[in-house]
Amino acid sequence: MWVAELRFRIIADTDYQRAEAALRGYLEALIFQGQILGREWPTALAQDEFYCRVVLPQPEALQKHAHSSRGLKAMEQLAAAGLSYPALTILGQDLMSNHTDPCHDNGQPPQSYIWYSRFAQMNSVLYCAEHFAPVPLYHANYRQGQDYEDVIRWQLQYQALDEVQMQQDSVLPSAERALQQLHSQLNKTGRGLARECADALQVPVYYALYSGTSKDCQQEANKCCPQCKGAWRLAEPWHGLFDFRCDRCFLVSNIAWQCQG
Repeated sequence: MWVAELRFRIIADTDYQRAEAALRGYLEALIFQGQILGREWPTALAQDEFYCRVVLPQPEALQKHAHSSRGLKAMEQLAAAGLSYPALTILGQDLMSNHTDPCHDNGQPPQSYIWYSRFAQMNSVLYCAEHFAPVPLYHANYRQGQDYEDVIRWQLQYQALDEVQMQQDSVLPSAERALQQLHSQLNKTGRGLARECADALQVPVYYALYSGTSKDCQQEANKCCPQCKGAWRLAEPWHGLFDFRCDRCFLVSNIAWQCQG
């Protein structure tokens, strides 16, 4: 991922409230298209320009063709609020984050994907199954110009629960149940979003089902697929992370972390 700065010059009479609303609308549209990543975008006013620091999945993420219809409308609202279109400066590569999958850049989209999220990762939930690297949602473009607000909101909910179960023992059971149980509302919603993507792209999309604790570590390595009850243990972990994969139900998972080592 890449750290960048956006500059919005004041080009007509405006006020802070109008300018702030237009900036927020535009930046939210970029977030819901997967063009900028994260939950916050520090913004400052200096003389006649607004400066905004963002994280991009790729240097070219803000090219106009990557915008959703919502993003294009939000861009027009900048001018209506007295602001210029953004001037982009790439500050450098983010050293602490994942690198975007190379498949689309090579003109060969992935043949399968993994739908995966963890609390510390703000990149796309859609991963190339070959390289296990995130694919920007605007690159997959499986909604043809419509944005991915429901995907981003699901990801934020997933990450919030994941962070809670990692750090707060007192509320761990309820948060972890939402993450681990196949038929929890969180996972039902996530699997539905993954199926939509698979149907649109006509390729498999595996849903990563988190496993943190187990009631029986002796049986954990031999557990069956929670959907079809079939065998799904792999001879070797896939991408060093997933010990299980079901090619019928398009699920992957791990031996519970509590039972490893």
